[in-house]
Amino acid sequence: MKFCTWEAGRLLRLAAPVFFAQVTLVLMSVVDTIMAGQVSAVDLAALSIATGLWNPMVLALLGVLLALTSLVAHSFGANDEPAIRGHFQQGCYLAVLLCLAGVAIAQLAPVLIAQLDTQASVKVLAQDYIDYIQWGLPGFFVYSLFRNVAEGKAYTAPAFYISIIGLLVNIPANYIFIHGHFGAPALGGAGCGVATALVFAAMGSAQFIYSLISKRIDGPGLFRHFAKPDGRAIWAMFKLGVPLSLATFFEVTLFACIPLFIASLGAIAVAGHQVAASVTTLLFMLPMSLSMAVAIRFGNLYGQQDFVALKRCMSTSFVLSIAIAALVALVTYLLRFDISAIYSDNPEVIALAASIMVLACFYQLPDALQVVSSGMLRGIKHTSPISYITFISYWLIGFALGYVLGRTDYIVPAMGPQGFWLGIIVGLSCAAVLLIWTLRRRLAQAPFNF
Repeated sequence: MKFCTWEAGRLLRLAAPVFFAQVTLVLMSVVDTIMAGQVSAVDLAALSIATGLWNPMVLALLGVLLALTSLVAHSFGANDEPAIRGHFQQGCYLAVLLCLAGVAIAQLAPVLIAQLDTQASVKVLAQDYIDYIQWGLPGFFVYSLFRNVAEGKAYTAPAFYISIIGLLVNIPANYIFIHGHFGAPALGGAGCGVATALVFAAMGSAQFIYSLISKRIDGPGLFRHFAKPDGRAIWAMFKLGVPLSLATFFEVTLFACIPLFIASLGAIAVAGHQVAASVTTLLFMLPMSLSMAVAIRFGNLYGQQDFVALKRCMSTSFVLSIAIAALVALVTYLLRFDISAIYSDNPEVIALAASIMVLACFYQLPDALQVVSSGMLRGIKHTSPISYITFISYWLIGFALGYVLGRTDYIVPAMGPQGFWLGIIVGLSCAAVLLIWTLRRRLAQAPFNF
């Protein structure tokens, strides 16, 4: 593979603000985990289960809206501002529908939580968390809508600025509502839900105001001659975004649903998994940010019909993804005990989390390759294979194998959480192979020798 220094610099300039924005967003989850864990293992287990239900749903809905980034990126590459305005306006209607769907889905949480084989106190706290956080959905959709437009225009910095605001709100809000300061009720781990709802409201407001005053985003221009809902345009955006939504849902649930299947093993098992998942999610932001930068860059170049640069971008992206995977694996292995101790002072939780992080080192390369390949497919608006490839790889292969290893004695004595993580390694490896093969087949149809 050929490596282009200039292209690497361009990708890293796009990826850096995305990375810091994503890290800041994940740090909010880290803060929630640490502060809930300091209350008790029960509060930490409740937070793990609640986010295991909530995060897949929200991220899947936001995944549909990611189609807006690809559409704007193509139009921006073609220098078609009216098309960008049209995509944004129809995206507003789609965002409203998705937000309403999120509120409706949240009402199903009591049914799911009631089925869990865990103690009553954990169930109550998990339900309270979801009851509180759902009020932040409108703000989060406003934030995501304008962020997607900005990033489609290859302007990734605003997301970082806004995420800092979110983090600054999150820490004191957690302090107030978890412990009950300044007259607020002491909600324990469920207080993280109140804090996150306030964070979403703050981020949505800040992103809206920033977009109105930014010349590059041109918020007033986006609202000019606001069109009526166009069923065809909304449906086209929905169809483009659904595979991204499903892929996001399948990947997030691969990690987030594990607590639901190990809940009967006790709070220590759930807490150990939650610590490891929180750390690896934070480190995953490196390849994920590169993937988002690649999607933007690919979309711009495809809109310009610059296929030579597209080919150069692809090879450079793969080299960068391999380097990032090696860095993430090294950091994970060397600091596994030190990082685990930040989350909990329970020796059993620390030991379990550290052992899981060793396993996480082995999936860094396939994970980086598959997520970057997915970004390239997003960039050229060929999203349909992403959904079924991720479903087959993550669930039919990865989760199924993880369940057999983790909860049964069919192959080896039940391994608990570690068994699920071994399944993840196999599932992500399959996804990497299939997505790279799909990408090369698709680009082989482009008007240049690939």
